[in-house]
Amino acid sequence: MQKRILITNDDGFESEGLKALVEAMKPLGHVTVVAPTTEKSACGHSLTLTRPLRFVEIEDDFFKLDDGTPSDCVYLSLYALFRDNKLPDLVVSGINKGSNMGEDITYSGTASAAMEAVLQGIPAISFSQVYSNGPASIDNHGYGLAKKYAHDLAKKVLEGGFPLGERKFLNVNFPPIKESTCKGIKITHAGYKEYGNNAHLHKNPRGEEYYWIGTHVLEWQESKNKTCDLSAIEDGYVSITPIKLDMSAYEDIDTLNDWINND
Repeated sequence: MQKRILITNDDGFESEGLKALVEAMKPLGHVTVVAPTTEKSACGHSLTLTRPLRFVEIEDDFFKLDDGTPSDCVYLSLYALFRDNKLPDLVVSGINKGSNMGEDITYSGTASAAMEAVLQGIPAISFSQVYSNGPASIDNHGYGLAKKYAHDLAKKVLEGGFPLGERKFLNVNFPPIKESTCKGIKITHAGYKEYGNNAHLHKNPRGEEYYWIGTHVLEWQESKNKTCDLSAIEDGYVSITPIKLDMSAYEDIDTLNDWINND
């Protein structure tokens, strides 16, 4: 039976990264695309609860969800487009324009689509293309490297099974280099990213103030043996990080019990 693959993203249905991911997945099975109408970067794992949503068919098996989030796209697709228990064999999200590493994973609409999939019991992978000097720099090397590794990784999952347990997904980042200079794959953990504040105050033509939140530079605390996702990208590797949704700090439960019961 032909494998079924659901594709979404957070950059919108017209994104070049989405087109590249569709091209990478089409040889592997039947592809259905459901993507947001507009860019939803950094929307996190949000669902739309305050207004109705509508599928708009662009072409066969290609829809935009007006005006949904990546998590909406996965959640509603499974209900509206996949019936009779014929759920997707794999959900893939991306290819995001920019990195999703370290704690940025919690902001990421790209990663959150994969979160929603594994909550529904479907294997999922999120893909992100790191850029070096702004989004336009992706044009210098294209999505060739990302397409190759996305195809190979999805093929391995579809043919050999998903390597992780329940409520876990694979978060993949591609370095901003050509395929010929990539050193291969490195299995990583999410890095400890350094954060600042990049809010900018401006005035519109009527003198009214507004703020625009910018992006942060890729700075992080170096991990032992350079095993984090950010270090792997810096060294020219494709980073694959297993992510779990259980964020409980188990190591602090006993300490917290002692603290709360301390008279």
